Amino acid sequence: MRTPFISPNRRVRPASLPSQIPVGASENLQGTMLMMASMAAFTCNDSIMKGVTQHLPLYESVAIRGALVLGLMLLAARLHGERISLAVPRGDRLALLLRSVADILSSLLYLLALRQMALADLSAVMQSLPLAVTLAAALVFRERLGWRRLSAIGVGFIGVILILRPGTGAFDLWSLVALASMLLIVMRDITTRFFSAAVGSATIAFYAALTVTLAGVAMGLTETWRLPRPGEMGLLLLSSAFLTVGYLTAVATMRVGEISFVAPFRYTSLIWAILLGLVFFGEWPDPWTWAGSALVVGAGLYSILRERQLGRRV
Repeated sequence: MRTPFISPNRRVRPASLPSQIPVGASENLQGTMLMMASMAAFTCNDSIMKGVTQHLPLYESVAIRGALVLGLMLLAARLHGERISLAVPRGDRLALLLRSVADILSSLLYLLALRQMALADLSAVMQSLPLAVTLAAALVFRERLGWRRLSAIGVGFIGVILILRPGTGAFDLWSLVALASMLLIVMRDITTRFFSAAVGSATIAFYAALTVTLAGVAMGLTETWRLPRPGEMGLLLLSSAFLTVGYLTAVATMRVGEISFVAPFRYTSLIWAILLGLVFFGEWPDPWTWAGSALVVGAGLYSILRERQLGRRV
C-alpha cells in the first residue's frame, strides 16, 4: 500500500535536502510529476479493485492480482538490471516477519473497507498516515517533536474523527476496519526502518507482494472461486499494472528533487479519489467529509512545511 513521505527514522531535527545537495527546479518538477503519477496510479488501482470485487470473490481477486504484480515486478527488475534476492540475513528475519504480517492484514482490511466505504472517505482517512507515522516514530525512535507539529497531528486526527463521525449513523464496522488498516500500515512502515542495509528495497517489495498473494490464496479457501470473465481478467491485469507503476514511481519520487517540495503533492490522491468515486460509483463526499479532509490535508501540509523550516535552520 502507500509509503509515507515524512521520514520516521530521524532522531534529531530533520535536515532538508537543499542543505546537503543543491536541487534545481527541473528536478523538483520531475519529482512532482512522479509523485502525482504515483498517487494517480494507486488510486486507479483502488477504483478498479473496488469495482471488480463487487462481483468476483475478494480473495480470488487478491490472489490473481498479486500473481500478476509479482510477474510485473520481476520483469521490471530484469529490465532495470536489478536483483531480487529471497535470501534475508538472520538478523532481519524478525523484521521481515512482522512487516509481512502487518502488510497482509493491512492490505486485506483495506480491501474489505474499500468494498463498503466511499472511495473518497477511505482515501481521506488514509491521508492521516504521514501524521500517524510521525507520531509513531516519535514514540519508537524518541524523535523530537515540537508543539507545533504535535498540534498539527492533533488537528489531523480531529479531521479523521469528523470524517468517520463516531456515535452517528455514518460510523460503522467498516470505519473501524479502515482505522485498523491505517494503524497496521503505520506498523509496517515503522518496522521497515529496522532492516539492515543488506536487504534491498526491491527484495522488501517483492516479499510484500508475495506474502499478500499467498494470503489471498489461503483466505480464498473460504470462498467459492470461479473463472474470471475476460473483462474481469482484463481489469485485474490493469489493476496490477497500476499498482506496479505506483510502487516504481513511489520509489523514484524519493530519489528526485527535494522531499519537502515534492511531499505535499501526495495529497493529490484525494482529488483522484473524489473524481473517480463520482464518475464510476456516483459517490460525492458530504460536508463533514469535506471539512475533515481539509483538516487532515492542512495539518499534513503544515507538518511538511514546518519540517522544511527546521531543516533550513540546521
